[in-house]
Amino acid sequence: MPPARAAPRRCARLAAVLFDRDGTLVHDVPYNGDPDRVAPVDTARPALDRLRAAGIATGVVSNQSGIARGLLTAAQVDAVNARLDELVGPIGVWAWCPHGPDDGCSCRKPAPGLVLDAARRLGVSPDEVAVIGDIGADVGAAAAAGARSVLVPTAVTRQAEIDAAPLVARDLLHALDLLGLPDGSSSAPLRLPHP
Repeated sequence: MPPARAAPRRCARLAAVLFDRDGTLVHDVPYNGDPDRVAPVDTARPALDRLRAAGIATGVVSNQSGIARGLLTAAQVDAVNARLDELVGPIGVWAWCPHGPDDGCSCRKPAPGLVLDAARRLGVSPDEVAVIGDIGADVGAAAAAGARSVLVPTAVTRQAEIDAAPLVARDLLHALDLLGLPDGSSSAPLRLPHP
C-alpha cells in the first residue's frame, strides 16, 4: 500500500500584489535619483491596471541602498517613486529600505520586513500577498513573510535564482496569469511549483 500523502495546502485568496521596483516595474538604472530617467517596463501599466480592475491592492517593496551608500537621498527616492506613480497610475503603498547590505536590518530583502510592512499598511495578511520581482532576494523576502512569489528574470537574474523560484514568468502579465488572476490570457507557466 502506498504511503499516505498530505493534502495540498490551500492558498488564501489573493488580496494584494507587491512589486519590486528596479528591474521589475522599471528598467533598472543603478541608484537612480532622477525622475526623468524612470522608464516603466512595457507590461507595468497593463499589469497594474488589471490588478486595479480586479480590486486587488498594489504596492512596491524596494531596497534603496543608495541612501546608505551616500548616492541618493530619501527625497530623490520619493521623487522617482512619484514619477512612476504618474506613469503607471497610483500604487497603493510604497515600502523601501534605506539600509546597506551589511547594516543587519529586518527590512532589506530577502528579510521579510518590507513585505510585512506593506501587507500591514494595506490591511491584508501576508498569506494573501504575492511578490513579483526579478532576483532571488524578492522571492526570499516573500517566502520569509509567508507570501507567494513569482520571479520575472532579467539579464541580471542568476540561473540559481531561476532554478530556486517557485514560479517563473516571461513578464508581469504572465506573472499575473500564473497567480490565477482574472481577465488575463491563459498561458502555460514556464515552470510550475514543485509538488
